[in-house]
Amino acid sequence: MDLDEELALRNEIFSALDQLVAVKGGALTRRELFDFELRGTRLPLVDGQRGIRNPASFTSTLSVMSTPNGPYSDEVVGESLHSYAYTVGDINKGDNRKLRHSVKTRLPMIFLQWIDVDGIRYVPIYPVYAIKDDPENRKILIALDEKLLDVADPLHLSPVEKRYAQRVTEQRLHQPQFRSQVLIAYKKRCAVCRLGRPELLEAAHIIPDKNIHGAAEIPNGLSLCRIHHTAFDANLIGFSPDLRVHVGPALQEAENEGPILKFALRGLHNAKLMVPEKEEYHPAGERLAERFEEFLSANPSKLANIDVALTKPVQWGGK
Repeated sequence: MDLDEELALRNEIFSALDQLVAVKGGALTRRELFDFELRGTRLPLVDGQRGIRNPASFTSTLSVMSTPNGPYSDEVVGESLHSYAYTVGDINKGDNRKLRHSVKTRLPMIFLQWIDVDGIRYVPIYPVYAIKDDPENRKILIALDEKLLDVADPLHLSPVEKRYAQRVTEQRLHQPQFRSQVLIAYKKRCAVCRLGRPELLEAAHIIPDKNIHGAAEIPNGLSLCRIHHTAFDANLIGFSPDLRVHVGPALQEAENEGPILKFALRGLHNAKLMVPEKEEYHPAGERLAERFEEFLSANPSKLANIDVALTKPVQWGGK
């Protein structure tokens, strides 16, 4: 097929992948990637054995897979760039030919970010672009955003380019990875209401990621539906270190706001948070305590009678 046809097909693949990723909560197993279908026909997004996918009818690579400790390494290079190593053998033949040709075609591709939470899965990041060929070191460089295709020097970005690249990396790589890890740990359910619709679930930071100790790791995360995530961020609800839900006075005193307020918010006051089965994934007690203090400070007049013991972290094995 010509490049225009291939670009249209890739965009159709991305649209179908959007739907699958939404239903699965952001991460897919290798089997789900292998069994991917388009127009009712199977079109694998990964190879059966290798970490690179080069469909026969495509001019250049469709996907590359992050494989820690695998034979074909990938690593972060500069800002918002990943490198992907050539396969073994002649750099002008087989998988290497199409991988290197991706730099010339500039066709969008898929980068599959490896995660290991209760089994290995991959977070599809797309579209990404092969931006530079480095035959001397047997690798290509991959940019996470098309605006980085035309930078003068990918490895030495200007201050403006660097700020943009860092924002892109956070939004397109780190945030989806964190969300997928948290949702998997919580079995794709809201920790407050138990809603099990991944399309409506988000990963909430207990301590915001702008803080130095607000790391994007599962013990600093909670799987929450959009309503409870927004209410948590706005200090309308809080979670004490004994894993209880506290509904703040603004919601407690509200009237005539329908069943969402009555049942999904006020009705869950003092409910127990659901936590992951594995203790290593439990929300960190000291982080819950710190965040609960913020909730109390935001609602000082009506929450003064809350037992001060609830603001102290409990010990259960969370980091």
